[in-house]
Amino acid sequence: MTRPQTARKKRANGVESRLRILDAAVEIAGERGYEGTSIAAVSAKCGLPASSIYWHFKDKDDLIAAVIERSFESWLTAVELPGEGTGTPLERCVTMAANVAESLVDAPDFLRLGLMLALERRPAEPRGRTVFLQVRGVASGKISEMIGTLFPDLDDAAVRTLTTYAVAGADGLFVHREIHGDAVDLVAMFELHAELVYDAATRMAARSRG
Repeated sequence: MTRPQTARKKRANGVESRLRILDAAVEIAGERGYEGTSIAAVSAKCGLPASSIYWHFKDKDDLIAAVIERSFESWLTAVELPGEGTGTPLERCVTMAANVAESLVDAPDFLRLGLMLALERRPAEPRGRTVFLQVRGVASGKISEMIGTLFPDLDDAAVRTLTTYAVAGADGLFVHREIHGDAVDLVAMFELHAELVYDAATRMAARSRG
């Protein structure tokens, strides 16, 4: 085997190993939370030695941060307002909300683990918590931009209020489903939430024009 082929094989093996580690960490963290997740448990789950995990990740906190980042990247693609030709502004908002809910049903680890970390207070803040708050800020920024685009009459304060309400409401619906399981239709709840946020924005914009 030539050197370029050997190098490519090593890179491919490295990527595959990293994915196996992340998949195992997702499963362990989903079952046990941050405290219950350990390098030893992840090693047993993925079948790779701890030395391989430490080659990819500095420590458990670095691994958890990577889990959150990967889940967030997949989830963020759902936070996109469909194009103008796909329906009325309200219909586009509802479609986006449904897409977000479906992504959370399929891969809830980003929000589940992130919220657990965000609610905890530690003397030394885990990097995973910092990463979650940063990527959460990115998502909030996209929602603010969307609201500002659809309702140009709203001032910055109104956009911030609506963004806070939209994000907090989504958090609450997600937690409610975590508690009650599949009895909660998260997609339907997110669609209703989008309609209520849109209605609130419409009324606030009308007041600002009046």
